[in-house]
Amino acid sequence: MEKELKEAYGFLFEKELLKEIVEVGTYRSVPAGEKIMDIGSYVNSMPLMLTGAIKILREDSEGNELLLYFLERGDTCAMTLSCCLGQTKSEVRAVAETDTHLIMIPIGKMEEWTAKYKSWRNFVFESYSTRLSEMLDTIDTIAFLNMDERLMRYLRDKAKITGDETIQNTHQQIAYDLHTSRVVVSRLLKKLELEGKIKLQRNQIQVIDL
Repeated sequence: MEKELKEAYGFLFEKELLKEIVEVGTYRSVPAGEKIMDIGSYVNSMPLMLTGAIKILREDSEGNELLLYFLERGDTCAMTLSCCLGQTKSEVRAVAETDTHLIMIPIGKMEEWTAKYKSWRNFVFESYSTRLSEMLDTIDTIAFLNMDERLMRYLRDKAKITGDETIQNTHQQIAYDLHTSRVVVSRLLKKLELEGKIKLQRNQIQVIDL
């Protein structure tokens, strides 16, 4: 854990803070597809991403999901921070997009470290700013882009997150993330393939136009 922590956060945090994280943090290994946090649950710790990727989702009254943003190595979740500090229930769902390793930090340390370590304070504020920007970007995408543009953007983001131009998701899984129907996704994927932007295979999509 200590080696992974230094690789992901060594350039951000003081040595003293890194030492405290090792002492109080809980190491978690989460396989792809596993739920890390669910809507309506109380949050008693915040994650520090070491490896892998997590997708953060919202859900409407009918149970349909919408992808808000991804978390990668060196990230934390602003929504989790808000829930921790406010001791409120989570309004988002966190699911491992790939096999993921993270460190869970107890709530009590968050405020203590904010006062004690400048690097931690900057990290928390920067995390809020970055996640807010990503959520605004998601809103802009929904409001101003056509569905085929949203889909292509989603595919590029997935390829970047996983580090692989071949995406393993089914059409139905993509439809869940984009809050649309499988039929629409399948039709638009075929359109994108005809345009030479992707190549369709069985349960795989190769992104050509990165």
